[in-house]
Amino acid sequence: SILVPRFVETFGWSYGAVGIALSLQWLVSGLFGPGAGWLGDRYGIRRTMLFGAVVFTAAMVLTSQVTHIWQFYLFYGVLLSVSLAIFQVPLTAAVTMWFHRHLGVGMGILQASQGLGALVFVPLVLFIIHVFGGGENGLRAAFWVTGIGGGVALAILVRLFYNEPADIGLRPLGASEDEPIRRVARGRTAQIRTKVFLKLAQRTNTFWNLIGIHFWGCAGHAIILAFLPSIIEDRGLGRSLAASTFIVLSVMSTITRFGVPVLADRIGSKGVMAACFILQSAPMILLFFAYEPWMFYLFAVLFGIGFGGEMTAFPIINRQYYGSAPIGTAYGWQMMGSGVGMALGAGIGGFLRNWTGNFDATILVSLTLSLIGVVAILLLPTTSHHLLPDWEEALPQEARSAG
Repeated sequence: SILVPRFVETFGWSYGAVGIALSLQWLVSGLFGPGAGWLGDRYGIRRTMLFGAVVFTAAMVLTSQVTHIWQFYLFYGVLLSVSLAIFQVPLTAAVTMWFHRHLGVGMGILQASQGLGALVFVPLVLFIIHVFGGGENGLRAAFWVTGIGGGVALAILVRLFYNEPADIGLRPLGASEDEPIRRVARGRTAQIRTKVFLKLAQRTNTFWNLIGIHFWGCAGHAIILAFLPSIIEDRGLGRSLAASTFIVLSVMSTITRFGVPVLADRIGSKGVMAACFILQSAPMILLFFAYEPWMFYLFAVLFGIGFGGEMTAFPIINRQYYGSAPIGTAYGWQMMGSGVGMALGAGIGGFLRNWTGNFDATILVSLTLSLIGVVAILLLPTTSHHLLPDWEEALPQEARSAG
């Protein structure tokens, strides 16, 4: 989002046109979420992520060469979103297989690293733009440099990754020493287990409500993430403030990305998620009156706390509801809700800015969407017991877990 004003300035595209590209990226990544989860469940996370690294590199390099808006939509909005889904859904599901205890700590480290990536990315991209002379050359370099460098780094890291502890003869962290080392089902067996579990889960209201919660929360914060730098510049404040505010937001969200999964694992996800949604919603009131730098910094601190924890408890609540079931595809469905919400939020944000000439209506819609998410969370059942404890009874005998 820090590059939105630069696209408008460099190519002469409107905020609405750039917002469509952001919407398209989130929409496609969301719609591909179930497919990404299925690929991970079916073929293994390592192989799936290697494919994602190749797609990421190609998408970033191609985006650096765009000259027309339709090319931007295709390479940035569609192709790049496929890699985003791959690194969001299967990887998150994989982490849950490595922890019998302390899942919150493991998930917190993963989620915090994603926030740290955003924190590092903003100054890095601005530095690349500066080194390459700014303007169009700098903007293009921001994509091909990070695309090639990031793609190589991803390929190396994926080579060091293992799908599950059993791949190297280990048990999940915290598992009993007398517990046998079990491999996650692959191939035809994995396909049967995933299909049966998903069918049973989809019969519950909670399955669909979790998708909805991800939708409302992401639709709400997508507007802020996409247009906060533009809001700051629209109020007559400079790009340096826009960048530093976004960095503050990223720092705070990185902290809560780690802390929230830990809390959710220890005290239950429902209350923690509700608190994060409230903290995402309430600070938006500040934006109606913010015309001084300190007000935007205050907003970044408060909103960053809520935003950082808004979606990081989802992998935990899936384990609390579904236990050791194959949750990759189910989590992919929730990420579909997230992607559609992000797409809707970014699209509405750009449209309302073009229509009204300011961001007030955009902020109001963002606040409303987040508050709907709070209500949806309150309708969730307790996380103190599994929702489908006997789901394996619906499996054929050969597809059931051993023991």
